[in-house]
Amino acid sequence: MYLKSIEMQGFKSFANKIRFEFNEGVTGIVGPNGSGKSNIADAVRWVLGEQSAKQLRGASMQDVIFAGTQNRKPVSFAYVALTLDNSDHKLPLDYEEVVVSRRVFRSGESEYLLNGSPCRLRDINELFYDTGIGKEGYSIIGQGQIDKILSGKPEDRRELFDEAAGIVKFKKRKAIAQKKLENERLNLVRVTDIITELEKQVGPLERQSEKAKQYLKLKEELKGYDISVYLQESEQMKARLAEIDEKRRVAGDDLEGAKNRSHHLKNYFEQAVEEGRRLDGEIERAREERTGAGVLAENLEGQIKVLEEQIHTQEASEEHVNSRMTAIMAEREVKQEEKRGFREQKAEINKLLDAADDRLTKEQEKLESSEARVLELSQEIQKSQQEIIKGLNEKASLGANKQRYDTMMEQTAVRKSEINERLIRMKTEEEEQNGIVAVLESTVAALSTGLIVKRQEETSAANEWSKAGREVEEKRRTLLEAQQKESRQRAKFETLQNLAERYEGFGISTRKLMEEREKYPGVIGTVADLVRTEARYELAIETALGGTIQNIVTDTEQTAKRCVTFLKTNRYGRATFLPLDSIQYKDFRQTEALRENGVVGLASDLLQVKPEYQGLSKYLLGSVIVVDTMDHALALARKYRYDLRIVTLEGELLNRGGSITGGAYKNNSNLLGRKRELE
Repeated sequence: MYLKSIEMQGFKSFANKIRFEFNEGVTGIVGPNGSGKSNIADAVRWVLGEQSAKQLRGASMQDVIFAGTQNRKPVSFAYVALTLDNSDHKLPLDYEEVVVSRRVFRSGESEYLLNGSPCRLRDINELFYDTGIGKEGYSIIGQGQIDKILSGKPEDRRELFDEAAGIVKFKKRKAIAQKKLENERLNLVRVTDIITELEKQVGPLERQSEKAKQYLKLKEELKGYDISVYLQESEQMKARLAEIDEKRRVAGDDLEGAKNRSHHLKNYFEQAVEEGRRLDGEIERAREERTGAGVLAENLEGQIKVLEEQIHTQEASEEHVNSRMTAIMAEREVKQEEKRGFREQKAEINKLLDAADDRLTKEQEKLESSEARVLELSQEIQKSQQEIIKGLNEKASLGANKQRYDTMMEQTAVRKSEINERLIRMKTEEEEQNGIVAVLESTVAALSTGLIVKRQEETSAANEWSKAGREVEEKRRTLLEAQQKESRQRAKFETLQNLAERYEGFGISTRKLMEEREKYPGVIGTVADLVRTEARYELAIETALGGTIQNIVTDTEQTAKRCVTFLKTNRYGRATFLPLDSIQYKDFRQTEALRENGVVGLASDLLQVKPEYQGLSKYLLGSVIVVDTMDHALALARKYRYDLRIVTLEGELLNRGGSITGGAYKNNSNLLGRKRELE
């Protein structure tokens, strides 16, 4: 393995692109003082990963870039490439030729390339372990370095011996492994703290889990009980409805029977009324007959009394008949007159009774002679007595008939009253039955409506229950997802918080200083701590800031000086400080560029900082223009002759002079968005 060539452009005094070819053997470079001989050694040291500008005889890393002369403008970047022959495969690569290159821009961005592919400084260092090549290797010995090695610390000399012995690789790996173990130990302590904290929560969470399980169990039991109660109520309602249907049927049968009985009673009442009317006619006729018989009986009684009087008279005078035969004969004419009177009376009686007229006629004929008169009168008396007895019998019969008719009338009236009462009672019962039927029908209708409502409620409740079950399952899934998301977010939060507290992603010098910031009250924080922007501008702003995002902001220069002393004393490396009392910035002059197509604005205007840090934001990003796309950025750069520093929203960076930085953006630290993510 040997060095084949060195290619440089823009490095220190080499403004133009130049290539040094080295053949096998020894090559010497000679020249007067100031001709740039040492710059070649510095270029080799720089491309192999030298990070100290002091070792390269400069104040900052931008000093390695050609600064210009009176006749030449300064360049915007420095580039060095070493080409090594690897035909013996001393380097662990499959290439016959290995090209190691490094490029740095005035903005501070730096990149390493291995055979044209971007790589890390760590990859370059590991590649040259145990080969004697490297910024600290013994293959590069500068002016005064022999004396430095001989008078240096034993630890520094030991590094040369380790390099020569070929164990640097393993020692570096050991150091890296120990660092990783230390970090893992710290992570393990953190995890142990988290586990301890979670173990404290296990008891309450377990009790809550038991309560939740008990609640779910009781809820399931309640669900079963509710269903049982609902089914029982449904069965009771069905039984009650069946009972009401039975009562309705019985009531309908009773109503039908009552209607039939009412119909029969109406017919019976009509028949009874007709019978009463007929009996009333018979009673009226009987009354008329009784009235006629009474008149006749009165006449007959009068005649009977006359005849009885005559009979008494005749009986009284019968003893004197014999003695009075003469007187009778003398009184014949008187008797004839009486006979005529009797005939007149007989005529009147004949008008009343035909049978009585016939007998009176016969008696008048028998009275033609006085002898036959007694016999005729005796016969007439006997017949009259018979007629009287017959009349008395007829009177008694009429009285009995009257009494019977009166009894029948009373019975008929009583029966009629009973029928009327029964009819009224049946009408009342019919009305009551109709009322009961109406009530039962309304009850049945209400119960039917209630049953329909209950069935609808049952269907609705079943739908609601099913819907509630689906909602509960959905809520459970949502809750589980939310809990899982909350756990992930909490873990992410704790990770981000841990990273923020430890300043992970920052350089070791920044981390060490921020860990000891309490000793330096003037240390305000890193640039990433002080600036904020919207999420859509974070990539552009972080790209524009570059390495300055890790710069440390202090209140004064004295604070920055003390911090530098701290880093030097403890050999923690280097850091850039931004004292607020000394930083200066210039206002952006080409304001017309902000009105071009696709321009979002000045990067400093897109930051969200406190008023006291406005100057800081203008110092850092006051000359950077943010545009939306790469096309607009290129057009803007060409229009202003590549005199603007432009960054796109996707992270492409166009520097002054025309260089472009872009590609796949790999930034796992996300220093600018870490605080936003934490919030």
